[in-house]
Amino acid sequence: MGMNVGSSGGEDEVVSAINTTPLVDVMLVLLIIFLITVPVVTQSVTLSLPKETNVIRQTKPENIELAVTKDGDVYWNTALIKSNDDLKDRLRGIARMEPQPEVHIRGDEKTRYEAVGKVIFACQQIGILKLSFVTEPPARGG
Repeated sequence: MGMNVGSSGGEDEVVSAINTTPLVDVMLVLLIIFLITVPVVTQSVTLSLPKETNVIRQTKPENIELAVTKDGDVYWNTALIKSNDDLKDRLRGIARMEPQPEVHIRGDEKTRYEAVGKVIFACQQIGILKLSFVTEPPARGG
């Protein structure tokens, strides 16, 4: 009782099917490597980051608007401030008021940090208690 398996051709017949076993082995090894390395890559220092808050601005006539242009020019409402000493003199006047008015700083998006920092530092030196920044609200849905 004999059984003939395969075709009647010779043993040197070419197999045209792709052997996927080595490919699956390589993919499993890569998967294991990624599963081991991903937790190492995502480690970072634990921080409590500030949350975004959006406070509606209450525009009052006594509030002071300071605008800083992209060239570093400072405007008190709509009047150009010529020097840092002039700004400090004006701030001294409002620092003595009771209650002290709020100072709102509006900085152009292309303004150097240094120009806005000088305005903040002047407010701090004079003793302004309430200082806030005016920004554009984020786009809806984004």
